[in-house]
Amino acid sequence: MSLNDYCARKLASPSGSVTGPAGEVVERASSRFGAALVGIVAFGSWARGDAADGSDVDILVVLESRLSIVRDIYRAWDEEPLSWGGRPVEAHFVHLPEPDEPMSGLWAEAALDGVVLFERGLAVSRRLADMRRRITAGELSRRRVHGQPYWVGGA
Repeated sequence: MSLNDYCARKLASPSGSVTGPAGEVVERASSRFGAALVGIVAFGSWARGDAADGSDVDILVVLESRLSIVRDIYRAWDEEPLSWGGRPVEAHFVHLPEPDEPMSGLWAEAALDGVVLFERGLAVSRRLADMRRRITAGELSRRRVHGQPYWVGGA
């Protein structure tokens, strides 16, 4: 294979433009889910920049709805743990919610501080932007108990 062919294939792959630990996460998800992978979003304390010593890196692995999210997906992912700067990567497998669906706290957290690492098209970014608009409009509000956030409907 020529260097040009190698570079073209690498750039065409989902992880082609993502390097380092993020590239490893994208490569792993892409190799396991192929075309069913819709996107990957890092969120939580690491994405906010306030991770403590024992914090992990939370990621949403967004899959097409045709792929059922079952325990075996988590087991297979956990067989080969990934780390990101010495922190364990904690995967959360999800489907992209429909625009009229109630927003879960997990998606609300990702909407506030999520970093899109990979997506096909702009479906994930558009949905996160819509969720931020809904939060701003007061459809969901964030509260804290003992330092932990939770979400409630309405303002």
